[in-house]
Amino acid sequence: MQSIRYVLIISFALTYACNGYAGDKSALTWMSFNDGLANAKKINKKVLVDVYTDWCGWCKKMDKETYGDGGIRAYLNKHYIAVKLDAESSSKVNYRGETYTQQDLAGAFGVTGYPSIIFLQPNGEPITVYPGYADAEKFKGVLSFIAEDHYKTTKFQDYLKSKR
Repeated sequence: MQSIRYVLIISFALTYACNGYAGDKSALTWMSFNDGLANAKKINKKVLVDVYTDWCGWCKKMDKETYGDGGIRAYLNKHYIAVKLDAESSSKVNYRGETYTQQDLAGAFGVTGYPSIIFLQPNGEPITVYPGYADAEKFKGVLSFIAEDHYKTTKFQDYLKSKR
């Protein structure tokens, strides 16, 4: 009986460890908008704001496949503060001294489709909005283009060509 209990405990522990629940340092931590901006300013990281809706199939696909990619998670953890913004929520957020609903803030950034990714400087200054779904391979290029400040001197298509 004792050995069965140990087998079950070990099996349970291994299941959680293999699924990324036990000490997975590459897990992506999503923050609220207000907490994310405050944290970004404090530690001087750019902000990635994932604008989504609950009914959006492409949003769910991006969550699972793109943000689920280990390389994407590692890059985001190193270079960005990751924030989720529900484009249909009436929850309040603060941005640049104004109070918005999440829905109104998404609209203020010009978001009209989902998913959309808003990139912000550590001080909250907008960089750009990336509309639509991107698979992990394409998204790696987008993330490095913004994080490494290539957008300041290079067109995105030229940057992608230089990476080949």
